[in-house]
Amino acid sequence: MTLWIIETPRDAELPFTFRILPGKVKTLGRATGADFIVDAGMVSRVHCRFTATSGAVEVADLDSTNGTYVNGLRVERASLKDGDELGIGRVTFRICRVEN
Repeated sequence: MTLWIIETPRDAELPFTFRILPGKVKTLGRATGADFIVDAGMVSRVHCRFTATSGAVEVADLDSTNGTYVNGLRVERASLKDGDELGIGRVTFRICRVEN
């Protein structure tokens, strides 16, 4: 079974770790209604949406004020793979695919 982990580096000022299974859709933002809550600078209330499959996680920006970045490039929508870097506001995440 595949599991996707979206996490900040271990030495990050704001440590976050989120897990998502294939077939699931999750949102990330500052609002209490977001599935993954990140209360950090430049993160919109509902910033982006993740859609997971066994091969990749798609991220879609939800008209955030400060944008969503994949490997340093601003994107509206992108397919994330193992090892990609995701920038949301002032927080940087690494994408990791785990096989159980």
